[in-house]
Amino acid sequence: MLYGIAAATTALLLTAVLTALLRTPALRLGLTDRRRQQRKVPLSGGVAVVLTTCAVVVAGERTGIAPPGGGELLVAAAAVAALGLVADLWRVRPRVLLVGTAVAAACVVPYEETGVVGGMLAVGWIACVALGFRALDHADGLAGTVGVVAAFGVGACAAAEVMDGLAVLLSVLAAALTGFLMHNWPPARVGLGSGGALFAGFVLAAAGVVARTGHEAASSAGVLFALNAVAVADVLLVVVARRLAGRRGPDHLAHRLRRLGLTPQGTVVLLGLGAFAGVLVGVLEHLGWVGATGSLWVAAGALVVVLALLRVRSSGASRPVPAQASPQVREPLRVRNG
Repeated sequence: MLYGIAAATTALLLTAVLTALLRTPALRLGLTDRRRQQRKVPLSGGVAVVLTTCAVVVAGERTGIAPPGGGELLVAAAAVAALGLVADLWRVRPRVLLVGTAVAAACVVPYEETGVVGGMLAVGWIACVALGFRALDHADGLAGTVGVVAAFGVGACAAAEVMDGLAVLLSVLAAALTGFLMHNWPPARVGLGSGGALFAGFVLAAAGVVARTGHEAASSAGVLFALNAVAVADVLLVVVARRLAGRRGPDHLAHRLRRLGLTPQGTVVLLGLGAFAGVLVGVLEHLGWVGATGSLWVAAGALVVVLALLRVRSSGASRPVPAQASPQVREPLRVRNG
């Protein structure tokens, strides 16, 4: 317990400092958000989150202070973060990110407990959630806020299963994302980028799968969905909206909530509360304090939100989706103030 608190505090402070220190080098290297036209926002936040999380967890395990566990998952997540960093520097097709993330996920799924079919489904889930968190980076502060909430929820599930090493990893990730949010709260001075977003989403999804190992498959699917409901709802909204409109545009959750008059800060708070509600239900269902209907209510609520926001007209420039191209979940336009 004491080590977990010390590790989280260290991760928070180290990420906050490192994010600021890496800002200038990121600008010089051209590691900036290409979606912003008015000002350059460096993507040093993701690098800081990944480096801090890995350093704190590895240092704890090497010194013998931290409980073992999560090392293999962390290595795979770091590989995914490296792939995301490449996407931040150069344009990489989403299908390449999907395949690369799936390969990394295939290395951490516990096939002995899940079986081959369950393992394949878990690989697909981890890859989709990781890309979902990348999509959440369309608005300042959103991916970090949702990530912090989800990390606490998945960490609670891991702690309930006495997976202390995994719980420490998630507490460190939550603290690192909190330190990053000090620079990313709207209006952001630093961005997360594909590297940081894929890393966070991968750790959260993979840790959730590991924590639910040994539980009934249907209930596990409900819990895993509830823990990541906002990311899934955002991807669903984008895919459906672009299929209906036949073109890409500002289709994400935050874009449409802004059209309803919410401020950037209010949008993040509202979606953060939605993530908290889903995570709370997921944790309670994992502990057996609520039945499987809890996650069904979360799914129904997410579907209602998606259907309601589909009626909100998107704004801004858009372009037709080529027939041969796969749907993009990465949005070229950024949610801004005003």
